[in-house]
Amino acid sequence: MNLSANFPAFLVALPLIFVPVIPLLGMYSRKICWYVTVAVITASFGMIMSLLAKVSATGPISYFMGNWAPPIGIEYRIDMLNAFVLAVISFISLVSLLFGKELVEKEIPEEKHPAFYSVFILFVVGMMGITVTGDLFNVYVFLEITSLSGYALIAVSSKRYAPMASFNYLVIGTIAATFIVLGIGYLYMVTGTLNMADLAERVKPLHGSSVVLAAYAFILVGLFVKMAVFPLHLWLPDAYTYSPSAVSAAMAATSTKVGAYVLIRLMYSVFDIEFSLGSIPMTSIIIFFASLSIIAGSVIAIAQTNIKKMLAYSSVGQIGYILLAAAMVNTEALTGGMVHIFSHALMKGGLFFVVGLIVFNIGTERICDFAGLGRRMPFMAAAFTVFSFSIIGVPLTVGFVSKWYLIMGAIASGHWYAIGVVLLSSLLTAIYFGKVIFVMYFKGGHECDVHTDAHSAERKLSEPMGMVIPMAFVAFLCIYFGIFATFPVEMAAKAAEAVLGGVAWK
Repeated sequence: MNLSANFPAFLVALPLIFVPVIPLLGMYSRKICWYVTVAVITASFGMIMSLLAKVSATGPISYFMGNWAPPIGIEYRIDMLNAFVLAVISFISLVSLLFGKELVEKEIPEEKHPAFYSVFILFVVGMMGITVTGDLFNVYVFLEITSLSGYALIAVSSKRYAPMASFNYLVIGTIAATFIVLGIGYLYMVTGTLNMADLAERVKPLHGSSVVLAAYAFILVGLFVKMAVFPLHLWLPDAYTYSPSAVSAAMAATSTKVGAYVLIRLMYSVFDIEFSLGSIPMTSIIIFFASLSIIAGSVIAIAQTNIKKMLAYSSVGQIGYILLAAAMVNTEALTGGMVHIFSHALMKGGLFFVVGLIVFNIGTERICDFAGLGRRMPFMAAAFTVFSFSIIGVPLTVGFVSKWYLIMGAIASGHWYAIGVVLLSSLLTAIYFGKVIFVMYFKGGHECDVHTDAHSAERKLSEPMGMVIPMAFVAFLCIYFGIFATFPVEMAAKAAEAVLGGVAWK
């Protein structure tokens, strides 16, 4: 038996098997749960990197579940687009686990650790399932698995408003899921298939159908909510703010990117470019909401006094870049969008690592409490500066690479105003991250209105190596891939060219 031939199924099935196993192991030893979770996610990451290398060398992989050939059976289909996204999801999930061990021990009661790690695996399984499947209804099922586990991960926090944030996310997420499943139902009603490759062929003669247009609209609105596109973002700030720090990092770096992947897949591989450009101005609508999300998210982030809320609204803006890239319909822009999926996962995951380390030490998320942390936590402050410069788009950081390709794509497609949106957003981003850096290093006029003992204010704070090493590694990658950008750019360009040409899916 060739094990590698079954990797598409194993990368979902293996972690899924351990979802019920980990609570059972926790009855024997709660400490072992973290090690088993790390081993399972590491195994999935290894399989994904093997699949990425194989797809890059030989082309798409099609795997039939139960040996039932599509479109009758469920197909797992891997091309450069979803292999790239799978690599990002699994890598960030793994690093978040490595970073979050001590945070979980501090923020979550010990008796809940087995359930926490079990649900965390389910969250990752859901995202990987969304990305790997070639069946549209499977996308919905895995989307709900991701959402339900996300609600639980937020609610497990000891913060007072965590249950409220989780319930708010549940209500809004359920509405979004209803839109998506209605859209899928309409498509099935007129085509009789759920396999995405088969659906792409059957939907071509129906481009003028009002049912197909309604399906596209329903799915688009549902995905906009899941991606937290402004003004459908209301669940996201509280979800990131009140969840445990390790969960915030994993969720901010991955979950909205999966929604972006689904949108790109539907736009280019199912409905195809002619439909998106021809029937109604879908791309123009998406560009409008992308630009609105970029600017509004950045402006609102400036006003925040809580660092997690600031990063949450920053994510609202950053997801707009990926939308913008998808809607400009050219290789340069889509390459930039794919690189931004990778770069934003590194940058935002790293920023939440920094916040986790701060909370671990001083127990607060208020920016005004960060005065003097540049001296008291030098590794943390240096990493925060690197991540901030990268998300602003300073040259020699990975954030600059994605913005460069976005601007090149805007020039190629004639969307000149998009260049202004990207540059204005970078300026606004520099303002709100500059505020935090100023407080950390220079104790500006943002100090909290509290009396702090002078000796304790200058005391060096703990920077555990188990947290510093993953954080520093991600910061290093932000610089390394900013200087040596060949690997992510080549992978992203292959994905963009394949999707635009239709050769990887159809």
